[in-house]
Amino acid sequence: MQPINRRSLVDTVVDELKREISAGRWVPGDRIPSEAELTTTLGVSRPSVREAVRSLVQLGLLETKQGDGTYVIATDPTQVALRRAIHSADSREVIRVRRALDELAAREAAEHRSDTELAELEGRLTERTAAIAAGDAEAFADADVAYHLGIAHASGNRLLADIYASFDASLRESVADASCLAQRNDPDRADMHVALFQAIAAQDPNRAAAAALGVLEQQERLLNELD
Repeated sequence: MQPINRRSLVDTVVDELKREISAGRWVPGDRIPSEAELTTTLGVSRPSVREAVRSLVQLGLLETKQGDGTYVIATDPTQVALRRAIHSADSREVIRVRRALDELAAREAAEHRSDTELAELEGRLTERTAAIAAGDAEAFADADVAYHLGIAHASGNRLLADIYASFDASLRESVADASCLAQRNDPDRADMHVALFQAIAAQDPNRAAAAALGVLEQQERLLNELD
């Protein structure tokens, strides 16, 4: 038998803070209690609280703003790790992985989407079209990312939606670039997003999958043109 190691007080505080986050008592955007408040509430020393908070900052769940406090920025350390890996990956690697995810999301959205989800997708597509017409890169990125995340959500597959959500920063980087918006007059680019929506509306999984892959092929062609 091996000796049982006592868990450090810092580890215990880390677990307690994680529980507050995972239970939804602290959500992204919330400022957590001050170091003094946590020390009193948890009945531990300030150094233990300080080290625990630092550990959660390194995990990517918390962010400390000098002179303002510490805020929750994520709820799942696994998703944070995946986002970091995606962020450091080559754009073409991301597209190759997205092929599998987008095709699956499109198929399942076509099969399982609700009328409410379809209306939300139509709204995002309308916002995207308006942003293209206005040449508004930020609004275009917001609408385009929301459109694709909406498709994953409409799939009804929570695991798929959670994994796909990890790509949100990567998606935004790929569409927010002005050179991407510069392609707004390309009718094929617009038509593929519309075709994807129409296939989901018609509940045609094969056509939806083909349109989703077509969107990615256009994006990959754009990357090649920018090299």
